[in-house]
Amino acid sequence: MAKNTYELGLGLTEEHRALADSVRAFAERAITSEHVRSAVESKGEDKFPPFWDALVGQDLLGLHIPEDKGGHGAGLLTLAVALEALGRTVAPGPFVPTALSAALVAAADSKVGIELIPALLDGSRTAAVALGGSLHAQAHDGGYRIEGSADAVLGGEHADIVLLPITIGGDVRWAVVELADVTVVAQDSIDVLRGSARITAEAVHVGADRILDGLSEQRVRSIATVVLGAEAIGVMSWCVSTASEYAKTRVQFGRPIGQFQGVKHKCAHMGIALEKARAVLWDAASALDNGDDTADFAADIAAVIVPDAAVQCAQDCIQVHGGIGFTWEHDAHLYYRRALSIRALLGTREARAHRVADRSLAGTARHSELKLPEEAEAIRAQVRAELAPLADLGEDDQLIALGDGGWVQPHLPKPYGRSASPLEQIVIAQEIKAAGIPMPQLLMGGWAVQAVVAHGTEAQKQELAVPTLRGDLVWCQLFSEPGAGSDLASLTTKAEKVDGGWKVTGQKIWTTVAQFSDWAMLIARTDSSKPKHEGITYFVLDMSTPGVTVRPLREMTGSALFNEVFLDDVFIPDENVVGKVNDGWNVARTTLAGERVALSQKMEAYATDKDLLQFARGRDLGPLARYRVGELVAETQAIDLIGSRIVLKQLSGVDVSTTSSVGKLLGMGLGQAIAEFVVAELGPAGAVSIPGQPSDKAMEQLIAGRATTIYGGTTEVQLNVIGERMLGLPRDAQGAS
Repeated sequence: MAKNTYELGLGLTEEHRALADSVRAFAERAITSEHVRSAVESKGEDKFPPFWDALVGQDLLGLHIPEDKGGHGAGLLTLAVALEALGRTVAPGPFVPTALSAALVAAADSKVGIELIPALLDGSRTAAVALGGSLHAQAHDGGYRIEGSADAVLGGEHADIVLLPITIGGDVRWAVVELADVTVVAQDSIDVLRGSARITAEAVHVGADRILDGLSEQRVRSIATVVLGAEAIGVMSWCVSTASEYAKTRVQFGRPIGQFQGVKHKCAHMGIALEKARAVLWDAASALDNGDDTADFAADIAAVIVPDAAVQCAQDCIQVHGGIGFTWEHDAHLYYRRALSIRALLGTREARAHRVADRSLAGTARHSELKLPEEAEAIRAQVRAELAPLADLGEDDQLIALGDGGWVQPHLPKPYGRSASPLEQIVIAQEIKAAGIPMPQLLMGGWAVQAVVAHGTEAQKQELAVPTLRGDLVWCQLFSEPGAGSDLASLTTKAEKVDGGWKVTGQKIWTTVAQFSDWAMLIARTDSSKPKHEGITYFVLDMSTPGVTVRPLREMTGSALFNEVFLDDVFIPDENVVGKVNDGWNVARTTLAGERVALSQKMEAYATDKDLLQFARGRDLGPLARYRVGELVAETQAIDLIGSRIVLKQLSGVDVSTTSSVGKLLGMGLGQAIAEFVVAELGPAGAVSIPGQPSDKAMEQLIAGRATTIYGGTTEVQLNVIGERMLGLPRDAQGAS
């Protein structure tokens, strides 16, 4: 059972960004469309493309090779960053097969690397790797005699050497063979820019010193996943940006096609896939660089997500372009072909998913630990010292101390919070958890406090924010209406000015815990003559006020978490206006969410990967069920990594709004997918809730989980946000998002 805790770097350093910019600038300058089209027409007959010398001159072939073996020692993660930038050009030539071969030779314990690696790094020799099948090897004359063939050897037609898989004593090993010693037959490759070949060995003798010792079949797969996967991410990056740009400018039916949600959402899904792929690929590269025990597991997860995502993105890119995308002259099919080739080289999706499932069910797991800067330790010592007295307090006194000390919402300005930076917030969360101190569950109160602290009067802060942070007040949010769900600006609840305050009339719906709330956040229209985003005012409402009627809404779960609230001439005094009159839309949006560090994107209240593995372990799963377990485990790992990337971006001062939307959308769907799998796998037993059996919890999670992709912004609204803010697509015609 392997459980590896690892630190996250994820390619976010300034050096990585500079490298990516440099390689991309070089590629756009040196690898022209004329070069690419010339390679298409020549059908891979040329060994080297015209830009080969210039590319080799960038000194990229040795990025990942250890310094003691002649390279730069920057690791696979750095190579992956460069390959993504290079992959955007769908470059022909032997760079990627040679870089992969060099990585494998360097990872092995073999003397052959001493003579071979320098020639590979300076570009004087090229290499290829056979990733499919295995040739027969028989001990002979101090070495091995090899017989057999390998198909689809990427770059095999023109390589100087080839790494061939051979079976020795039941294990698959790799032998370094000169191309002159084997028979090479070019094959009709789906990738018309980078040919493949069948390599046949007929009684070829290979010395024992040409065997790559210490290099397992799994490790070859892992390194190949990172190298080829990084190039696939470059393909995805081009497809996402090209499709989005086309959707902005292509006009149909009188408006840009990116304004139609069918196109916008397709592009948003492409952007989401790219975020997921980067997260898991960079994690796998980091794991291999660091020598983590679970590095191969990380690579298997990347293998489940990246290649298929690349193919889907390339398909969607063609679809967005319509007829022009299907022409030979447009480059979209070249990226589609490259993605298909990479996916094929990494084996079947079934095999990839089964490897993830097998490892997970056997107890392998990866738990991320953020790599914090050195100054975190000084912060930690101070936080730990300040928290120590709280551990011995009684429950009531502890809640008061947490609220008054700014620990509950540490990102808020003092004295309500601690004006904590993202780094301080992380350390505080870690230390509170380590101390076992229970935190008050503010629920909607967390949003209320942020609005009141940001826009409220001193009286509102003292009378509402302070007791809320102590856990004394329960809040609800009166925003949504029967005719204005996610489109809050279309609300119709009216507030009319009267002596000393406002009379409010209207109806609110989907109000969480309204039946138990002391106070409510309320937005109402106070000036109908203004545009719909204006003329709205933000109020705080005492829920015991006459005229407030709460009617619980019984949900499909049978319970009543949500409510509809009727407001009949409810009087709200002037002192309960938060911010300025008619400026409520800005108050509602300004909740300081961008300053707060959220450490998880998964919906922990619903089904999680823990529930999945608890159900699946020890169960006789069929091949399809095992496949699905592998997919879901890979998905949950991707969500964890995206959550960590959000935190790392915040530490770097980078805007995280769009990445957060991606994490939220993925997290909302994960719990649904896990619960659906469990209930479906139970068969007839999933149709009834049996106490103590898996169906009891799973059935509840399944029914309750349907709400996760609706409340807090539906999936469709999130896709609009991602399409518009991440990809720059035009807003919907009605401006609803």
